[in-house]
Order: sequence, then structure tokens, then C-alpha cells
Amino acid sequence: MKKYISMYGVLLGIASGIVVLDQWTKALVRENIPFATRWLPDSLDWLMPYARLVHWQNTGAAFGMFQDGSVVFTILAFIVIAAIIFYYPKIEFEGWLFRVALSLQLAGASGNLVDRLTQDGVVTDFISIGTFPVFNVADSAITIGTAVLILGVWLSERAEKRARAESDSHVSEEQIALSKE
Repeated sequence: MKKYISMYGVLLGIASGIVVLDQWTKALVRENIPFATRWLPDSLDWLMPYARLVHWQNTGAAFGMFQDGSVVFTILAFIVIAAIIFYYPKIEFEGWLFRVALSLQLAGASGNLVDRLTQDGVVTDFISIGTFPVFNVADSAITIGTAVLILGVWLSERAEKRARAESDSHVSEEQIALSKE
């Protein structure tokens, strides 16, 4: 039981911290930047073409994709959250990258789900960089979590290939030694 408490403690600790940051930043934007306007301190005006804060609303997925799919994405968020909570304890102890990835993805799904449930199906987006679609902290957590997951899979596959190659070379050496006898 202690194992599960500490294991889920890490998952929920990372995810909760990110959800709090996500909700706090979205609340600041909703309170201080009128909808559909941009903001950047005067001292950083030179940065406006490259990065700015924009109060925007999104009824679709991350980065404004699939607009008007709020109900679908609300249901999907519940499914993703349940799958992460179910799958998380099945990850081997050495799979810390997978744990971090799932924590980030749980945070992102939860952060945007909170918006959908409390803001009439609308997610607040506010980070605008260049011509890239406007996004938020939760979207960033999902994206970084996906990148970490891909990195974890790649490193795991590399380690497995290396272990198989070492195992095959030991078997070959033993076969050579046996054939000489």
C-alpha cells in the first residue's frame, strides 16, 4: 500500500502543481486582458512580433485544432485521465521518464478539463509565439509530456537492443568455445 501511495504521490504532486499554475495563469489572463486583445509590457514592445500574451478562447483541442468539439474533448479528457491513473502503477521502477511523461499529460488533460467544466466548455489560451496557434500551460504540459514519452520509448528501445546484442555476443562466444572442445 505504501508503494502505491508514494507512486501516486509523485503523479499527483507533479500534476497538481502544473494544474495550479495553469489555472492561476488562465485566471490572471481572464481578469486582466480583455478578450481578443494582446498584452506585453511597454518595455518589451520590441518582442511583440515574436511573443505576446493574448486572451483567446478555444472550444477544440490543443493549439486551436478541431473547434467546437468541447463535448467530445471533455469526454476524451475523462478517458485519458482514467487511463493514466490505471496504467501508471504498471510502469516499472526504472521507467521514470514514462512516469514524468504521464504526470505531464495528466496535468494537461486535467487543466483543460477544469476550464471546460467551469467556463462553459471553453478553454482559455494566452501564449502567442510568432504565427504559432495560441496555447496555454496545460497544452504545453501535454506537448512536453508527449515529447518525454517519445524520448523514453526511444531510450528504452535502444537499451533493449543493446542488451540483446550483448546477450547474442555472449551466446556466440559460448558456442565458439563449445565447438572447439
